[in-house]
Amino acid sequence: MTTSSRPQATPTRQIENERVIVTQWHFEPGAETGWHTHGHDYVVVPTTDGDLLLETPDGPVNAKLTQGIAYNRPAGVHHNVINAGDQPLVFVEIELR
Repeated sequence: MTTSSRPQATPTRQIENERVIVTQWHFEPGAETGWHTHGHDYVVVPTTDGDLLLETPDGPVNAKLTQGIAYNRPAGVHHNVINAGDQPLVFVEIELR
């Protein structure tokens, strides 16, 4: 994976205990998380609508987020998440330990 010059998304840890890790992610347009692998099953709850570009080992994937419509993924997902829209994007990520 290559190094990017995109701005970084901003994580704000809200809760971390023996059962969950809750993080709010704020993405300005074009911002990214950087490549990472999820160590836990997780749920994402968008608080804004928006378009994501997911860079994955298998190639790029486009995803549309809808405010209040949650989705989940298993541990082991490896990707870079990018705000592909022209407005700020915010979601809450809930990792299950």
